[in-house]
Amino acid sequence: MNVAALISGGVDSAVVVHKLKEEGIDPALFYIRIGMDNEVGDCSAEEDIEMCKAIARKYRLPFEVVSLHDEYWENVMEYALRTVKAGLTPNPDMMCNKMIKFGFFEERWGKDFDRTATGHYATTTNVDGHIFLSTAADPVKDQTDFLAQIDALQVSKLMFPLGNMYKEEVRRIAREARLPNAKRRDSQGICFLGNIDYNDFIRRHLGEHPGPIVELETGKVLGRHRGIWFHTIGQRKGLGLSGGPWYVVKKDIDTHTIFVSNGYDTDKQYGYILHLADFHFITLDPWKGEKFPVDITFKNRHTPEFISGKIFNAGGGQYTIESSVPIQGIAPGQFAVVYDKDSRLCYGSGVITL
Repeated sequence: MNVAALISGGVDSAVVVHKLKEEGIDPALFYIRIGMDNEVGDCSAEEDIEMCKAIARKYRLPFEVVSLHDEYWENVMEYALRTVKAGLTPNPDMMCNKMIKFGFFEERWGKDFDRTATGHYATTTNVDGHIFLSTAADPVKDQTDFLAQIDALQVSKLMFPLGNMYKEEVRRIAREARLPNAKRRDSQGICFLGNIDYNDFIRRHLGEHPGPIVELETGKVLGRHRGIWFHTIGQRKGLGLSGGPWYVVKKDIDTHTIFVSNGYDTDKQYGYILHLADFHFITLDPWKGEKFPVDITFKNRHTPEFISGKIFNAGGGQYTIESSVPIQGIAPGQFAVVYDKDSRLCYGSGVITL
């Protein structure tokens, strides 16, 4: 089998290479290079590439650094900045997987291979001849929610060698195989950009637009903010208010007003209903012919826990989720990812709206 492996310099993708070699597969290794918006790279990227080269040397495999810099900034970050400017909460990691890793890479390099392997914690499941994205064995590391905008063709070509493994096992294999990055810390932050200062990044692109911070219940002005795009629904830190905790519970883009509510258990930061627009099915519509509402599980942020609920078809690609428990910080612009009632098959995702 002719396999391309996307590697990052981290331990997960290195163990992917190790496992493929154990299976008798000699993958071609690729590192997707993305620079900052000024097209200047950073030290961490150079370290990543050196780690990738070390893995390639260890297993005597071909390695290529490919650039999708322009495509990333013209698509993923343009979407992220546009969404933030509208007062919404984007998910650049989800769009990065859809457009960059499994979009442009596939069009230019992946098309020459039978399969593409990645270090994502996810699996695939064949149901009546249809390939579904499905959850990983490790619920803490499961990344299906970041993959819920890919399509049927993409998921049918992907390999997830770590999908049935726990992180502890991955680390153990890395140590035993004496991989050069066995003790390297997991990367964090925005897809490809790493640990940038998010507020500085947003400020550089959108500037500042000060406005009032208002207590929702009383209408009292408590302070000023530097721009609604620096704050998201459910946020507690960074408001600069005394007498807290204060939570962002609402934003008004027209007046540039942030509304907050006080207390750890304020009911203003919770809700039971999620309205979804532009719902995207990864493989197919599993509810065709079903009588609504349908029992499901879902996530509205990246957490190990799945939430049970019911989904209603509102027509025109719009759905409504009724949660079984109160949901903290429902943020318009984010995605709700929908699974079957057993939290096994990932059906797709929709954008949360007001």
